[in-house]
Amino acid sequence: MSEQVGYETNEENLWRAETPGPEGWKRTARREDPNKYLMISADTHANEPHDLWAKRIDKKYRDRLPRVITDENGKQWRVSEGHRKARLMEFRMLGEDGIRGKAGATIEGRLTDNRYDGIDGEIMFPNKGLAMWATPDPVFAMAQCKIWNEWAWEEFGSHYHTVSPLAAIATGDLDGAMKEIERVAALGFRGLTFPCKPIWGAHDVDHANYNLPEFDPMWALIEETGLPITFHVSTGRDPRASKGNGGAVINYVTHSLSPTIEPLANLCSSGVLERFPKVKFALIEAGIGWVPWVLDAMDEAYKKHHFWVRPKLQGLPSDYFRSNGAASFQEDEAGLLLADKYNLWDNFMWANDYPHHEGTWPHSAAAIERTMQNMNDEQRAKILGLNAKRMFKFDLPDYPNAQSGNAD
Repeated sequence: MSEQVGYETNEENLWRAETPGPEGWKRTARREDPNKYLMISADTHANEPHDLWAKRIDKKYRDRLPRVITDENGKQWRVSEGHRKARLMEFRMLGEDGIRGKAGATIEGRLTDNRYDGIDGEIMFPNKGLAMWATPDPVFAMAQCKIWNEWAWEEFGSHYHTVSPLAAIATGDLDGAMKEIERVAALGFRGLTFPCKPIWGAHDVDHANYNLPEFDPMWALIEETGLPITFHVSTGRDPRASKGNGGAVINYVTHSLSPTIEPLANLCSSGVLERFPKVKFALIEAGIGWVPWVLDAMDEAYKKHHFWVRPKLQGLPSDYFRSNGAASFQEDEAGLLLADKYNLWDNFMWANDYPHHEGTWPHSAAAIERTMQNMNDEQRAKILGLNAKRMFKFDLPDYPNAQSGNAD
C-alpha cells in the first residue's frame, strides 16, 4: 500500500500498514478495487476553528467557554466547567501523528483524505466541540450546540450526500432540545447526537435520565422526524478520571468507554423502545466487544430480578438493541468474533475515526484486512457500509467504484 501523499509514516505508526492481505476475498476495502465495498465511516470528526464559539456565542456566556490559561510558572492549562484542569504538554508529534491534528479543516482536504482511504460517506461529530456538553448547565450546553449546528451546516451542508455532520443536542435542556430538533430536522440533518447522560457529571439519582417518562415528548418528536440518534463516547462526564502511571490507557479503556453503556441500558430496559419503536440509536466510538456481555447482563437481570423490574416488557432488553440499536468500532476483532454467535451483523458499523489517533486513517484497508479475515463477503459489506447506509439513509450505490468509475 502506498503512503498518504504529502508526508511519511513515522516509525511508531508503521504497524498500521501491516496486513495479511485479502487473499480469498471476493472484493476488498482497497480504494483501487473496482468492486470495492461501500465504505461509510460511522464516526469521523470535524476540525473546527479554535475561535468558533468565542466569535458566535452570546456575550453572557463568553467567559464560561473552555479556554487555555497560563499560571504563574508559565505553564498552560486547559480549563472548562465540567472537566478537570488539564496540563497542556509541550511535545512535537511527527509524521502522521502530527498531520492528524491539522487534517479535516477544509472540505477539500476531507474529500481528498476520504478518497485516499476509500471512504464513500462519513458521519461527522464535533472535535473541539465534544466539550460543549462539559458543563452542569444544560442551557449553556445547548447554546454551544446551536453554534456547532449552524457552523456545521454552513460548512458541509452542500456536501451532505457524503459528508454528514450530525446535529448536537443538549438533552438536559429539554425545551431547548425540542426546539433545536425541530429546527435541524427542517434544515435536513441526517441525524442527532446526544450526550451519554443528559446532565453532565457524576451519577446523581435525582438527575433526569433517558429512562424516565419526562423525555417521552422528545422521543415522540424524534419518531416524527425519523432521525436516528447517537451517543458519542466521552460525553456525559469527564472521561479523564485517572492520572499518573498508565493514565492514558486507563482513561481510554475504562473511564472513557464505559459511560456509553448507560444510554443502551436506559433505552433497552425501560420500555422507551416499546412506546417509541421507530427510535433508532447508535453508540459511537466505544467499540463492540463489550456489547454481547451487556446484552446478556441486561437479560439476566431482567429474568433474575423479575420481582423488582418495572415495567414488564414484551421482549427481553437485548431484543430492543437488536431491533433498534447499533454500535461503531475501529478495530475490534474480539467483537467481530462474537457477532455471529450473538446475531449482531445488522447492529455493528465500522468507522475510521478520521482524523483521530484511535482511528485507522489513512491505513483503513490494512486495518480491515487484519481484523476481518474470519468474516464472509456479506458480513463485511454490512459492517463496512450497508448498516450505516440503512440507519442514516445515505443515497449511495452498494458498489461505488463500479457504478461511479472512482477506481484509481
